[in-house]
Amino acid sequence: MSDLTAVSPHNLSIRVLVVEDHHVVRQGLVALLNVVDGLEVVGEAADGVEAIAQFRKHQPHITLIDLRLPRMSGVEVIERIRMETPSARFVVLTTYDGDEDIYRALQAGARAYLLKGMTSEELIKTIRSVHSGKSYIPPAIAVKLAERLGTEELTPREFDVLEQIVHGKNNKDIATELKISEPTVKTHINRLLDKLGVTGRTQAATSAIQRGLVPLDISTQRNCRLNDL
Repeated sequence: MSDLTAVSPHNLSIRVLVVEDHHVVRQGLVALLNVVDGLEVVGEAADGVEAIAQFRKHQPHITLIDLRLPRMSGVEVIERIRMETPSARFVVLTTYDGDEDIYRALQAGARAYLLKGMTSEELIKTIRSVHSGKSYIPPAIAVKLAERLGTEELTPREFDVLEQIVHGKNNKDIATELKISEPTVKTHINRLLDKLGVTGRTQAATSAIQRGLVPLDISTQRNCRLNDL
């Protein structure tokens, strides 16, 4: 297993892999990082599966990664890579600031969580900080994470029901989809409404999307097959 924590004496640059599905954004990040002393972009990827392949090929010190990616989510990529290389270090750079997005990324092993509105100076400082073994969570992100840690967890079945609500399913359809009774569906809905602190299905769906509990592209992510890796 390779050690990604140290910079080779033959290459003093911090080796960075950029994972971003929007071409213009990715190329902008590559161009920015490649002109910074001590940083070198060694690879780039436009989807989750490609990200894993590029990581295996280049063994970067830092992987800069978005959360919402085609074929496999950023969280899944982090989890998969860290299973193979526990020392891998990730900086999340995303537009999503939902408390569940933050929680899942950090639980998966990300060392920093940045929003795309940050300055180039903050991005570069964070990459160097994470490479040195530190973590970085901006104050606004830390507040949302604290709020998330103070809420009651949804059960796996409650997540299933919430996902169906977000997709506009009624109780009968949910019962059929999940192979449970309608009274059981109602029980799950009442419990998840209470845990989310909302009073109705529409508020539950809105809260789920805003917090990142149920990504809108979840059906696409689930179509990724493990044999693609």
